[in-house]
Amino acid sequence: MKSYRKILYFETSQRREFINITQDVANCLYESKIKEGLCLVNAMHITASVFINDDESGLHQDFEKWLEELAPEKPYDRYKHNTYEDNGDAHLKRTIMGREVVVAITEGKLDFGPWEQIFYGEFDGMRRKKVMVKIIGE
Repeated sequence: MKSYRKILYFETSQRREFINITQDVANCLYESKIKEGLCLVNAMHITASVFINDDESGLHQDFEKWLEELAPEKPYDRYKHNTYEDNGDAHLKRTIMGREVVVAITEGKLDFGPWEQIFYGEFDGMRRKKVMVKIIGE
């Protein structure tokens, strides 16, 4: 069995943003030369997420609205976490959207269902953050 690991870096221009990273992950799979196995993709920061869904702008706006209703950014004093930071909402949003995804690898390709894409979700951005891609298989 072979193993491959790569760190991807992202820096968003906004506090909250969704970035389609499917091609970045596919590039990692190509580099790995693994044809059958599993691909783990996970955010390496507690205020960021990796998830699978449709790449449709209306849906992304729905996510943003829904997450903001569940865990509004302001008022900052709403969160006990915000004693020296202002990102309590980002921690909660990450918990809702998830830390990682695992995708099957079949015949050298990411084995998705219809419309599935991998996204990096940033909830406390405008600084450099990491996503790890770990691929195991043969």
